[in-house]
Amino acid sequence: MTHPLLEKHRATLDGALNAIHTRCYWAAYNEMPSPKSYGETAAEDGKQAFAARLGKNLELDQPGQSGWLGGEQSPYGIDLNVHYPVCDHAALIAAGQQAMTGWQKAGADGRTGICLEILSRLNQQSFELAHAVMMTTGQGWMMAFQAGAPHAQERGLEAVAYAYREMKFVPGEAIWEKPQGKNPPLVMKKHFELVGHGVGVVVGCGTFPTWNTYPGLFAALATGNAVIVKPHGNAILPAAITVKTIRAVLAENGIDPNLVTLCVAAERATTQALVTHPAVKSVDFTGGNVFGQWLIDHCRQARVYAELAGVNNIVIDSTDAYQAMLRNLAFTLSLYSGQMCTTSQAIFVPAGGIETDDGHKSYDTVCADLAGAISGFLAKPEVAHAVLGAVQSADTLQRIQLADSGELGKVVLASTQLANPEFPKAEVRTPVLLACDAADEQAYMEERFGPISFIVKVADTAAAIALSERIVATHGALTTGIYSTKPEVIDAMTAATQRSKVALSINLSGGVFVNQSTAYSDYHGTGGNPAANASYADAAFVANRFVVVQRRYHV
Repeated sequence: MTHPLLEKHRATLDGALNAIHTRCYWAAYNEMPSPKSYGETAAEDGKQAFAARLGKNLELDQPGQSGWLGGEQSPYGIDLNVHYPVCDHAALIAAGQQAMTGWQKAGADGRTGICLEILSRLNQQSFELAHAVMMTTGQGWMMAFQAGAPHAQERGLEAVAYAYREMKFVPGEAIWEKPQGKNPPLVMKKHFELVGHGVGVVVGCGTFPTWNTYPGLFAALATGNAVIVKPHGNAILPAAITVKTIRAVLAENGIDPNLVTLCVAAERATTQALVTHPAVKSVDFTGGNVFGQWLIDHCRQARVYAELAGVNNIVIDSTDAYQAMLRNLAFTLSLYSGQMCTTSQAIFVPAGGIETDDGHKSYDTVCADLAGAISGFLAKPEVAHAVLGAVQSADTLQRIQLADSGELGKVVLASTQLANPEFPKAEVRTPVLLACDAADEQAYMEERFGPISFIVKVADTAAAIALSERIVATHGALTTGIYSTKPEVIDAMTAATQRSKVALSINLSGGVFVNQSTAYSDYHGTGGNPAANASYADAAFVANRFVVVQRRYHV
């Protein structure tokens, strides 16, 4: 008998399965905060639900609790003062292992149905989650709603769809009959049990605490594993709300809620002890290279799915839509103050300039025009605050200050501090744009997270393409772009990105931007260059999270 929750959400699952097969546009959850989709009172209800969390302990009723931990600092300067249970990591692991037995018995259909119900519940909480994401990360409201709620839920659903498809490739049982000539055939019955590989740990990041967490969380959960969510210390609230909702849905369906728990820790040593525990079999991580590489080197007992730093780049050869190109780039470099793993950092422009529909443009003119496009785009305060949001960390503020000093290159556009009248304590900075030569590799050939970009002067387009390929191969990237009116140039860039294994966007000039990634259609990362060893999402992202245990006997 099919699990009732699978039947309840069958249309959603079928839509997701079709979308990952066709790669066409499809969405299960409305990305717009529309009352028609979420209810007439949803916006105010979500705001009040978020406000009700502030200044209180967020109860989860987890095992091994020894105290409470808080300390999140909102980039918008509001007082959060939420405290979360501190639980012994070994107790969480042991409880998760125990809960996996009942979760396995639920079967692929049951696990999938319950995961779909969880995602539906999270979608109903989208406004609350959006406020939690906004106030812990510094994202602007619309981005916090979209990326923090429905887009994150789409990525979670995408992982569930891949997991369901991979699990359904394995039959539950089979009759095996081997002919023996004149003798009776050998006949056996075989059963194939899908068993979770072990406890999964998802280590969250401070800028996208749901979007980057849900893929690994739901990939591990749907395939039969317990999951421990270890959030970034300054973005705990969105993860805690998520875990609380998951635990409630599990309990409602007769599953031990300790299958999914939250682990907050004041010390990195606690996280290290958690992820290296012998029972932990998968680790999902988004963040910097230092700790990411530590995970890869030390979590020998687990499969590590890591998204690390990279140097995203764009080659500008020529364009037949110069002003549209500048507008597209201005938005790309401004969105969430460049605090995205997909934001372009290095823009390669030939020393001899570029040909455009507006005539020949010198290198210096391209620099000045891009600076003007950014300034013009952010001229209206209401637009600037909606797009820029706030700077998430003090480290990013220091990087902006360094870039503004001119030490890394000639300042084409200096960063300015904006005052947000709604949030007077918010740290808001406009992008800083630097000009440098290709030889100045120490400046631009490492990730400088935040609203910092370089217009790099290269000998010619061929040199730009070669440099782009070398950067991706050696330092990694999640995104690259090319602007050219010449098919042979686009072909050369395409070949370079296939060799270096990175996604390419060609001549973007409209409402799609190089730093955006759409669930079901875009692969976020390839797993083929140093920026990420996995992709959101493909079969490889889920298939190694479960094993098939068979039993057989003669019939």
